[in-house]
Amino acid sequence: MKFKILLAIFSVIWISLVVRVYHLAIQSNEHYEILAQNNSIKTEFSAPVRGEILDRNLEPIAINELGFKIAFAPHLTKGKDTTLLDQEVGYLLSMIPTLDAIKILKTYKQQDSYYNHSYIDVVDFVPHETMMPLYSLMNLRETIKISPSPKRLYPYGNSASHIIGYVAKANQKEVEKEPILKLLGHVGKSGIEKYYNGYLQGVAGERRIKVNAHNVEIEEISRSTTKENRTLVLNIDMRLQSYIDTIFEQKVGAIVVMDTKGAIYAAGSYPEYDLNAFVEGISSQQWSYLINSVDAPFTNKLVNGLYPPGSTIKTGLGLLYVSSGILNEGSHVHCTGSFRLGNRSFRCWRKTGHGSGVSVEKAIAQSCDDYFYKGSLNIGIERMAAGLNRMGLGRKTNIDLPNEFIGTVPSRKWKKEKFKQPWYRGETLNTAIGQGDFLATPMQIAQYTALMATGTLPVPHLAYKIGAKVYNPKGHDVLTKLEKQKLPIVQRAMRDVCNDPRGTAKAYVFTRFPIAGKTGTAQTTGIGQSVKNRQSEYSMEYLKRSHAWFTTYGPADSPQFVVTVLVEHGGHGGEATGGIVSGIYNKLQELGYIKLAPPKDSNLTLWSVQ
Repeated sequence: MKFKILLAIFSVIWISLVVRVYHLAIQSNEHYEILAQNNSIKTEFSAPVRGEILDRNLEPIAINELGFKIAFAPHLTKGKDTTLLDQEVGYLLSMIPTLDAIKILKTYKQQDSYYNHSYIDVVDFVPHETMMPLYSLMNLRETIKISPSPKRLYPYGNSASHIIGYVAKANQKEVEKEPILKLLGHVGKSGIEKYYNGYLQGVAGERRIKVNAHNVEIEEISRSTTKENRTLVLNIDMRLQSYIDTIFEQKVGAIVVMDTKGAIYAAGSYPEYDLNAFVEGISSQQWSYLINSVDAPFTNKLVNGLYPPGSTIKTGLGLLYVSSGILNEGSHVHCTGSFRLGNRSFRCWRKTGHGSGVSVEKAIAQSCDDYFYKGSLNIGIERMAAGLNRMGLGRKTNIDLPNEFIGTVPSRKWKKEKFKQPWYRGETLNTAIGQGDFLATPMQIAQYTALMATGTLPVPHLAYKIGAKVYNPKGHDVLTKLEKQKLPIVQRAMRDVCNDPRGTAKAYVFTRFPIAGKTGTAQTTGIGQSVKNRQSEYSMEYLKRSHAWFTTYGPADSPQFVVTVLVEHGGHGGEATGGIVSGIYNKLQELGYIKLAPPKDSNLTLWSVQ
């Protein structure tokens, strides 16, 4: 019996061995053939050169500075013995004394390991003029590998920094998401550089070769070239951009200069920062300033700055009122300077009021709050919110910039979902003058102003030409038939804002031709009910002053451009921004972008030049 048991065990073991041998020799043959092939076929990748960014006149905005990177062979350290590594670092410093020895050693030791058989990059960039006299001699050294390595360069430094964005070293998360970054090393982190990164970075070249057991190349199997130097041309004119930088110096806020079809000719978020500082990495002190400064220089205020829009929304709201079927252009209010609702008084900005017979045109031109208070109670918050949202507020403009914010158009539904609280009629009144929880970005206000100018909601866009293809996104037809019919009423009122003696911007506008617009003074600090005499903006602490808005289009009778300006804590909208807006329109004409119709009488000058 024992013999039979031993025989059975012996038989099972032999059968198992035979099955295993069959599996390894026959069934797994194909698998191991593939592994063997992979061991003998090597793939080499070549990094593409990043495409340049140019302005509309083909002036370089982001280019590549020619240079080289230096790598050391692996395994120069033997445990704690760093003799070979120290020798190589010493040699490198003898050739290029300006290099940082401590940084080189730290970088090498972090990446060197028994399992790494690739050269280790220790110097990311050496300028072309520095390397060329040394290249032949250094390249003879087997422990050193020198490779081309262009570095991103921004010729204009901090100008248009939030639009252009910057390129910096890719982090581990980015590399895992996009493996090509392990080869490239750098990636677009913000602005246009990030939004169009996939296009600008190009496609790596690939070369597959067969090698023997000693890693010696036997033959080339296939090759694909890099797709690189993909140029991106923007609508931006750096002459205009430099001009707005100059006139906005020492101010905090944002400027958008856009044609009525959405092409952005200049735009700035202020303060700006030097893009070149990010290419190789900024200091902790610089970074701390950028993220902690009260002026938020690292925030792109154009699309990420959220501000109460103030009276700038009275144009679209006025259009909704007169198209509602409840109110029309013949509806008037009597403004006494204060409107009572429940136990609270809602003030008009003019303490003595605007008197009787305040129509929608007068209310927009003179920015009468009382008209909009009373009108809002007639048509209701839901109708207001839906209409303003349709006009581009509380939604993305779809500009070609990353991480755009949508802002907030308050409504009963919004408040219930966000705060689980009921809506009060006083909140409707606050919304009607662009205050309360109402928030918008400068880009949204610019887009919305273009709608008031033309009746079409454009898609703001920075790119003009992507390769050989012109980028020209189509605008949206968002107004109802009745709203289109009533739009000239609002346009006349916006013209009066800048040209009528009682218009809120008239005293501050000095353009060479008539423009149209709407001022806004967005409060950042509430005023108590007990306060009878409102404190002057300039007597307040800086951070308690109102934000100043002025959003415009011009020329008034043939809209070609939109200029929107926000000055943080600037006080009164027209006073703080009128000179800036006027200068920009005059510059647009000087650069040949604004074309004026010839005068009907050849003996007359169309517009007087101040």
